[in-house]
Amino acid sequence: MELRQLDYFVAVAESGSFTRAAERVHVAQPGVSAQIRRLERELGHALLDRSGRTVTLTDVGAAVLPLARAALASVESARRTVEEMAGLVRGSVRVGMVVSCGIMDLPELLSEFHSAHPAVEITLAEANSDELITSLVDGRLDFALVGYAGAEPEGLSVRVLADEPLVAAVADSDAWYGRESVALDELLERGLISLPPGTGLRGALDAACGARRPRIAFEASAPPMVITLAQRGLGPAILASSMVSGLHAVRITDPSPRSRLAFAWRAEGPHSPAARALIGLAENQVTAL
Repeated sequence: MELRQLDYFVAVAESGSFTRAAERVHVAQPGVSAQIRRLERELGHALLDRSGRTVTLTDVGAAVLPLARAALASVESARRTVEEMAGLVRGSVRVGMVVSCGIMDLPELLSEFHSAHPAVEITLAEANSDELITSLVDGRLDFALVGYAGAEPEGLSVRVLADEPLVAAVADSDAWYGRESVALDELLERGLISLPPGTGLRGALDAACGARRPRIAFEASAPPMVITLAQRGLGPAILASSMVSGLHAVRITDPSPRSRLAFAWRAEGPHSPAARALIGLAENQVTAL
């Protein structure tokens, strides 16, 4: 098994085409196809289904893909580490954060890190928590600010910044205005305003509901729009208690869902020197809180 075979396999899986994958890796298409067939012969299973107009993963291919990504990321990490230690480059760190996060811990952390390591290149991407967690596990991100409900995400180390109850936030025109609490059963009778699946808040709501499904009347990608819709009297907004602004917060009970916001990184390395420095700084900041 060769690294280039894994590289070609990942390229085809992500692009859905041998032609586009060949363009991506700068190799002639027959060469890409031949190397992947050699990989399949060595593994004894087909990784790609070539029968349709678009190349798709077989069940075995879907299982191998994250391992291939992790192997390539490990090799790239080793290469960067050697180069950094040799003084050839100054390093880089890839960071993610949840969309429209109002907590300033991550920008402040990155500012302090940049002051201490001005030559390290920092890239920052926004996404929903489930995407960020997958990217951390796969090695495409080194560090991220994520939201989650329940147990710690598998394969990650986390340092919790906030652990808050979810509330139903309503405008002064809403029938629940002035109430202190509402049972989850009663909440599920209303059309709700919520963030989309994949976010930490929605995950906490869905986990509390169990087999039942909340009736989502309005779905917005960022908390400010969720708040705005609720302020217009369109229904209860599901928010973390600290997010409520210009609305009345009603506690949710029986059960009381909670959502966590945390710094996260892969539990098992390898981590580049730059990533290790950022993780260490984050741990020190959380400990000092």
